[in-house]
Amino acid sequence: MKRLFIYVLSIAVINACTISNHVQKKISNQLNTDYLVKNVLDSFNKYEAQIIYTQINRDIYNKPSFKSYSWNAHPDYYFYPASMVKMPVAFLAVEKINQLSKEKKAIHLFTPMRTGSERSPQTSANTDSTSATLLPSVGHYLKKIFIVSDNDAFNRLYEFVGQEKINERLHTLDYLHTCIIHRLDAPEFDYEANKYTNPISLYEEDLKLYDQPERFNAKDVRVKGISSLLKGDGFIKDDQFIPKPFDFSTKNYFSLEDMSQMIRAAMFPQSVESNKRFNITDEQWNFIRIQMSKLPRESRHPVYDSTHYDSYCKYFMFGDSHQRIPDHIRIFNKVGWAYGYLTDAAYIIDLKNNLEFILTATINSNINRIYNDGKYEYSSIGLPFLSKIGRIIYQYESTRKKKYTPDLTAFKLNYNE
Repeated sequence: MKRLFIYVLSIAVINACTISNHVQKKISNQLNTDYLVKNVLDSFNKYEAQIIYTQINRDIYNKPSFKSYSWNAHPDYYFYPASMVKMPVAFLAVEKINQLSKEKKAIHLFTPMRTGSERSPQTSANTDSTSATLLPSVGHYLKKIFIVSDNDAFNRLYEFVGQEKINERLHTLDYLHTCIIHRLDAPEFDYEANKYTNPISLYEEDLKLYDQPERFNAKDVRVKGISSLLKGDGFIKDDQFIPKPFDFSTKNYFSLEDMSQMIRAAMFPQSVESNKRFNITDEQWNFIRIQMSKLPRESRHPVYDSTHYDSYCKYFMFGDSHQRIPDHIRIFNKVGWAYGYLTDAAYIIDLKNNLEFILTATINSNINRIYNDGKYEYSSIGLPFLSKIGRIIYQYESTRKKKYTPDLTAFKLNYNE
């Protein structure tokens, strides 16, 4: 009986591997039909492109299961994540609000927040003209982070959670290939200055509900233990060309694998182990998902003009076009764009055709290998690549046979608020 069980199990494993290899080969063939995509994937040393596609299958009760396929994915190979780091910090800021609300029940996502300044180059923030209340809050910063990837909003939440707590909590949640070191678009903050985070208070009218002094992280948070931290043939600093590789060891890191897992944890929290879930309520997740998938034209507070087109922060499928995204397609995602790196991590659904999948990818479109010179091939290579792989996977999903059609009712959200 034992031998029979082992035999049956081994046959099942072999069949599963055969199916997996078949799917991988079939998608690879489709990726290779596009010249740009094939060229990028065949030239890892040049473009550093990585892809993780996660297939979702539902059972009779609509419970999802996940199977991932990857191309060139190397969790220990460094690429600059840019604004992708805003996603985990946003989630941790919500966790912190929930932690504080246990002590003061009046604290919630839209409790007004004052950010002070203890030392240079820190700055304060007491008002926000884009908010309905004209006041900053964690909830309003979340909107700005996900709808248009606002850098200042991220910096305020980075200061609220704190550099040390950010990294400790992410490692506790098993995001071991993630390291968040610095503010964004804030070159006046060096490695040491980023260790200090501003004093912050939460209040309601004249009542102070929470007071957080300036904090300092004494730990060394440089990126270590992964390859290719020295990149390129040179960089610009203080308007001078430095003819040596650019050192990314004091820059943020967020692996593609961790991004993919985090998107899944955000969209399907019950599918990950309880000790790896963010402490975020169902109602809060619903609010976050609305902001992740909302288009700039759908936002009321803040209001964005036509320069923030539909694909402003939606690179997969639509990044190479300024056309309107169809209403039945929703993309729950976060993107990154800096130093020539373009990255997107998304859960994509088609409510009309009942399609769903998770896709995560990155590409380095810095062809001249010089950093900080502002000369990157975002429009000619980076965005077309991400758009095309999004369309290729979407097309594959549209023909893929599924035993049970997914019920996506839970993701039909209200964007009128």
